[in-house]
Amino acid sequence: MSPIRGPGIFLAQFAGDAAPFNSLDSIGRWVASLGYVGVQIPSWDARLFNLALAAESQTYCDEVRGTLAQHGLQVTELSTHLQGQLVAVHPAYDLPMDGFAPEALRGKPAERTAWAVEQLKLAAKASQRLGLSAHATFSGALAWPYLYPWPQRPAGLIETAFDELARRWRPILDAFDAAGVDVCYEVHPGEDLCDGASYEMFLERVGNHPRANLLYDPSHFVLQQLDYLAYIDCYHERIKAVHVKDAEFNPTGRQGVYGGFQGWKDRAGRFRSLGDGQVDFTAIFSKLTQHGYKGWAVLEWECCIKHPEQGAAEGAPFIRDHLIRVAEKSFDDFAAAGTDEAANRRMLGIG
Repeated sequence: MSPIRGPGIFLAQFAGDAAPFNSLDSIGRWVASLGYVGVQIPSWDARLFNLALAAESQTYCDEVRGTLAQHGLQVTELSTHLQGQLVAVHPAYDLPMDGFAPEALRGKPAERTAWAVEQLKLAAKASQRLGLSAHATFSGALAWPYLYPWPQRPAGLIETAFDELARRWRPILDAFDAAGVDVCYEVHPGEDLCDGASYEMFLERVGNHPRANLLYDPSHFVLQQLDYLAYIDCYHERIKAVHVKDAEFNPTGRQGVYGGFQGWKDRAGRFRSLGDGQVDFTAIFSKLTQHGYKGWAVLEWECCIKHPEQGAAEGAPFIRDHLIRVAEKSFDDFAAAGTDEAANRRMLGIG
């Protein structure tokens, strides 16, 4: 069997107020009918999950697992992407980011940050109660408005931003360490952890914390024109979660990586449904298997063209077809000579 588990699906893009998308039981039944065996749960969506209750109640967590088990499903990870984003927010983004917080905290950046940190700590406890080993999140961002070095950045600006980001995350990472769960940052534009170099800056500042790990999503690297296969070689020891998401990059004489402020349909770089983009998933699954990745392969569906239900239906067989059964013996074992140490020494002339 493949060491990679799957197919799983991230529920965030499908949750809604109408059945079957409005409860964990009904959405679980729906994704199971499509062939999924795991679900990544958005912890902020009260229609599907109660994070505070999960952190304090083993009974509730057992009920969640039981509800999913009825449909042949498991929890792959919990997600705190929205709460993680709020751990660090540059003031330029205060207004749009307020929408991720409870209404009572809007317009109160300090209280919003404290709430986000507490949410992450609750997620550590909830993940432990659910028997999970990995957790999906964002890092948040203080330096993102200064990504492009014009106007010239004052000396020490980026270093100060990453020092503060690490200060805020260190106690969260310690809480996850106490729970035995890896924090998996989705390296993503809009976060200070937006590529390998920025991740390394952060990792150094948290003392190479054993829980400061990665969620690998190749779609964001296509849009940045980063080598997403070499990235696996660089960071495979830290990759503890995977989003299977496709993308394409088609630069023109009018726009490139930055997209010219266009909407998703008109950008050079676009997220696409699985199989409709340019990501080489055969090579990705080969590299992940080669490096011994044993976590889940989870569809994160985002596409500016295709309907989500079609994308979800196509995603499960796509992932399943890319899972690799690992060879149990070498392909050339049939030609083994059956020599021993003495024969090896004679072959080398050192008899």
